[in-house]
Amino acid sequence: MIRTDIAPGIHYVEHARTNVYLVEDDDGVLLVDTGLPRSKALMLQALSRIGRSVKDLRGVILTHGHFDHVGTAEHLRTRYGIPVYCHPDDASIAAHPYSYQRERSPFLYPLRYPRAIPGLVRMTAAGAVEVKGVRDTLPLTPEAAAALPGAPILVPTPGHTKGHCGLHFPDRDAVISGDALVTLDPYTGHPGPQVVARAATADTATALRSLDALRSTRARVVLPGHGFPWRAGVDSAVSQALEVGGH
Repeated sequence: MIRTDIAPGIHYVEHARTNVYLVEDDDGVLLVDTGLPRSKALMLQALSRIGRSVKDLRGVILTHGHFDHVGTAEHLRTRYGIPVYCHPDDASIAAHPYSYQRERSPFLYPLRYPRAIPGLVRMTAAGAVEVKGVRDTLPLTPEAAAALPGAPILVPTPGHTKGHCGLHFPDRDAVISGDALVTLDPYTGHPGPQVVARAATADTATALRSLDALRSTRARVVLPGHGFPWRAGVDSAVSQALEVGGH
């Protein structure tokens, strides 16, 4: 699924229940997260739809280093020379995207939450077990982020991973929340604003506290790593996520 201008100059690409975002301005395009390995064709199609090409990509920002966000990053880095940024605390995960902390084993989740199974099947078909880590990421700092298209403000949101970061675009009234706040949990299949299940979260208590950082942006549009964009304001999304708690 491709939707252009989900917020001003921000475009939404969904594949296998995983989202990536293209942010454009006069200087080029920023890619936020890279989906799964077989998401590449859809991303190229999205670039074409907005009159751009891979040559317009000025950088990739990873909100965090998990496999479903790192999927095509190494390909873009090595084939096209596109720099890939992630928080230093997630650099080792980005290099080894299946090695990360979680509070619970994911293996029983499909039995407890069978509604998640179709999505997990789609993710597997999209290459979820074939992701290559990014061998050489650049440190994602406030200064590095501000120099990229869209000039995002870095919003540290640890918990899902230690180095997880959101991106605030004040002039577009939008915040990319990554997996700090999603509107569909791929591990449970539950819709609505929430933090991701303990099956993929390092520290749920910290993740819930980090929602305050997202709330402070006061953005109207929330662009999550999984699930549909939320247009009812970040405050309502955070309030609902806090009510849900952790799974």
